[in-house]
Amino acid sequence: MSSSKKTLLLLVYVLCTFRSARSGDSGDTRPCSGSHCPGGRSPRPPRQHNPTTQSRSINQHHAPFSFPSEHHAPFLSQRVRSGDQTRETVQTRVAGVFDPVCADCVTPQGPDHVINDTRECKGIECRLPLRIRQKPRSRPCAEDGCVPEPSQPPLIHVADRAAQFLGEFPDIGYPASEVGAPLGVQLTCDIKPGENEVPAEDALILHLQLAKGQEKLVEALRAQQVVIRDLQQRLVEQQGALLSQQREILSQQRRMFEQMDVVKAQYGLLSETVKQVSFQGLQGELQSYFESHLADLQNQARSHLQKSYAVHKVDMDAKVMNVVGDAGHPLLGCQIACGPEEYCDFQKDPPQCERCTICPPGFFLVSQCSPTADRMCQDRDECLELPSLCGERVKCLNTPGGFRCLGVSEREISAGLCGHEYFYNQELQECQACSDCDGEPVGIPCTSTSDAVCGTVSENILSQSWAASIAIPPTKSKSTSIYPGLQLNIRGKEENNLLINHDDYLNLQQHGLVWIDYNFALKHSCRNFLQLGIRINGSEEEGRDLSGVRIEQPERKFFQGVTVSAAVEVEPNHTLTLVLKSPNQYCNQSKDIQVYELGGASFSLLWLSHDTGAVAMTAQMSTAAHYQSNYRPTFRIATVSDPYIVALTHDSRGVRFMESGVVKFVLQQAIYSMGHACVREGFSLIAYVNRNGTNQEVLRSFKSGVNYRDTSITLSGATRVDREDWLNFEIVAPSQCNVRYFGDSSGISMLSLIWIPTTVSSTFTATVLRTGLPSGAVRNKPLLFRQTSPNTDQMRLAGSGETHAQRNFVFSEAGMVSMALNLKLIHSCSVVKLTLYRQGKDGGQATSLAQQVGGHMPEGSEWTSVGLRTSFEVQNGTAIYVSLDCVRGRINQITHEGGTNISILWLAS
Repeated sequence: MSSSKKTLLLLVYVLCTFRSARSGDSGDTRPCSGSHCPGGRSPRPPRQHNPTTQSRSINQHHAPFSFPSEHHAPFLSQRVRSGDQTRETVQTRVAGVFDPVCADCVTPQGPDHVINDTRECKGIECRLPLRIRQKPRSRPCAEDGCVPEPSQPPLIHVADRAAQFLGEFPDIGYPASEVGAPLGVQLTCDIKPGENEVPAEDALILHLQLAKGQEKLVEALRAQQVVIRDLQQRLVEQQGALLSQQREILSQQRRMFEQMDVVKAQYGLLSETVKQVSFQGLQGELQSYFESHLADLQNQARSHLQKSYAVHKVDMDAKVMNVVGDAGHPLLGCQIACGPEEYCDFQKDPPQCERCTICPPGFFLVSQCSPTADRMCQDRDECLELPSLCGERVKCLNTPGGFRCLGVSEREISAGLCGHEYFYNQELQECQACSDCDGEPVGIPCTSTSDAVCGTVSENILSQSWAASIAIPPTKSKSTSIYPGLQLNIRGKEENNLLINHDDYLNLQQHGLVWIDYNFALKHSCRNFLQLGIRINGSEEEGRDLSGVRIEQPERKFFQGVTVSAAVEVEPNHTLTLVLKSPNQYCNQSKDIQVYELGGASFSLLWLSHDTGAVAMTAQMSTAAHYQSNYRPTFRIATVSDPYIVALTHDSRGVRFMESGVVKFVLQQAIYSMGHACVREGFSLIAYVNRNGTNQEVLRSFKSGVNYRDTSITLSGATRVDREDWLNFEIVAPSQCNVRYFGDSSGISMLSLIWIPTTVSSTFTATVLRTGLPSGAVRNKPLLFRQTSPNTDQMRLAGSGETHAQRNFVFSEAGMVSMALNLKLIHSCSVVKLTLYRQGKDGGQATSLAQQVGGHMPEGSEWTSVGLRTSFEVQNGTAIYVSLDCVRGRINQITHEGGTNISILWLAS
């Protein structure tokens, strides 16, 4: 039976009990009959009661419930037997029976029957309080029984509203019996006055609702427990699947690492195989083949050299070979015999001798250098040779000349993780092999954070200088073209701890910054301009042009003097070369070029240690889109050693400095001009220092103009700057002159500078005196100056009362000096010379330090200029001066205003 049916039946029972209680309270005054009635009234005939039948009926239809007394049983059962089949029909009377005469008499059903007066409670009756439970009475009737009198009034039927209420719900009733019992449930309540005492009806209903709510709560909790168990089971299954997938991933990773190990091993075997290949055998075979088959050499050389290229990556092209059949001549086409550390490079047209490559640190030798092939070097794979180099769980990445441990902090690596013969390079953030001095003395040994320094290194060296003379290499042919470039010979000290001179290039040996000046003079009759430049080559990177100036094509042949300068940060094994080239092939070295032999050292190099705190920067200028007159160049940084100290302004037209110091700079701008006004008035290049939003002119240079020609204008000097100052430039041209400003990566339009702290540097500027200037036929006359900046502790201009007043620049502290001089004048000399002298001690003979010359003034020009730049060493008491010399002509005028100045930079050594 459902819970709702149980609840409704219990409600019916409570209502009947409550009605019985109310009826008992009302009382009845009808007479009673029987032996137990007061006043000797005869007893009422007992009610028919069959405990067996009643119990079966209740157990069959209402098993969960038991009523408190047989007197209040709601159902009566009658058993009908027909043959062997017994049918049970349940009938319920419509109204209860009330006997006003004898309400306590019980009629026995058999001779041995005794009414059960000790029956316990059953079902929900046990939940009722004791005071309201039914108390059954068990009294045997008299021997004669209780026979109702004929005059006994009929039973009083009281309507049962609970039964009517239940009858409205067909699903609660029971199916009709086969004997035609009515559908539904009908209840009969026996009312016994005075015996049914119950509490309030609302309290009982609340108690029943609470019991029902508890049952629902228990059922809900059980359902939730089932759901929770189901979810837990699913979670366990998903965790098992996830663990299975993780095991599969780990297995795949393990197989992948095993495959990588196999690939590394195969690569190692391949590398060893390549190492064992002997290139020297191929060289000997090639040479013998050339000697024995001269007739078929040109046809067979292509295929043989291609085989060599396939094995040894030597790109030889037979088309550039110039094989000569006469005995004693070079077989492979180089015009001159290559040196012991040189080889013939067939990639150039015509083939040229090149210096053999030096294996950098971290590389091993594969094949030696030979006259026909360069030295071959192979990078060492440290990760493959030492699998546990970075640790068991750290990945090792091989890099050129070193290795990198991925995921390891810089502190751990700098503490010595790189190992023996390796150091941690903070710029590259990787371990690099220490430099091998190759027999040279080790000045500074390699540490965990710095590379070794080869050679003897003095303590606390902040700056050094080096000087040499330059010459064009001799030619053996009368038709040698300088296109695409001719490396100039450098004749100076062969080597020291700063650099090694290899005649046609310089090999630097120290870290630091360098400033280069090169004074060059020549006259030429080439069909176009010539270009003089400085080029740097890294140990592993391709070369790049640091600076370049153009020497214009003159209207007539006369000497022209130019000076090219550059600044750059360098490392050991960097090389510097000087190159003279023509844009076309119509310039013959022997016929069209005549170089002027300058006195003193035409080439100078100033080296600054990183301990000075100096910063170097190079910036390229952009090509102007249109022809214009006045021009303020914009810059694009190429290199900078410290971008915090030196940076471009927001409009890229200036260089801003974040700390005060001294700046040494050079600006070189290539131009193309059209118009006669260009020749007559020329160009001016002005340098400004912008301080608090106001431009102040620092230096100015002048350049004679050209018409429909290419040329260059340059300006170099030194000045002091404060914090937040910025350096900018302007090129001034005549209003009727159309000028095109060029800028590219060839160095022809470049700004180079070095910023130096004031603790190790100072600067001094001056210009010529207004009176006492040399004029007329001038032969080696000193120039007199007036200073435009205050004296410093390191240098001054000799004043009145001193020897050679207004002429000598006197130094009071040892160090290195870089000087730049610009002179604007009018003359008719064939050659005008500017020479820098060092004053001899105690009146001794002066020594020439550097020289520059200029030729005839260009036709139609009002002014011309001559410039001189150099670097040298000074001691306490050293004095220098400048002299002017005019060869075959006269000096007419020297300007003391814009265009003439001298700038001197002093550096502590």
